[in-house]
Amino acid sequence: MTSVDDVIRDPRFYQLAAAGQAVDGALCVGPIPYIRRCLEDVEFPMRYRWFFPVVKGASAVGLAAAPRSPGLARLTAIMLTLYFGVAVGMHIRARDLRLNFAAATSLLLFYGLLAASGPPRPAGSS
Repeated sequence: MTSVDDVIRDPRFYQLAAAGQAVDGALCVGPIPYIRRCLEDVEFPMRYRWFFPVVKGASAVGLAAAPRSPGLARLTAIMLTLYFGVAVGMHIRARDLRLNFAAATSLLLFYGLLAASGPPRPAGSS
């Protein structure tokens, strides 16, 4: 039987998270109306919105590297934990405590869990 820890530490789990970040980054390019509305709700400045596809794309690369570079994947999870901590704070500041707040909070917890556990080191590495 597989434990929760085994699932969370599985490099394929990091690659699944990477796919989610890549899709989210692509949706932020426009951004799609739902994301635009979310950014407006938290009053994120229009001139800095280019930041989201870049960060999401870079995080997808970092998470996808888990099988070959677990340290990079873990650092990426740590940085995403900080990123979503800021996102949660922005939703609280804007008193936007609806679905987007719940999503940001769940992603904060998710990446915090990944950061705390980290993927296993490849066999033969020290």
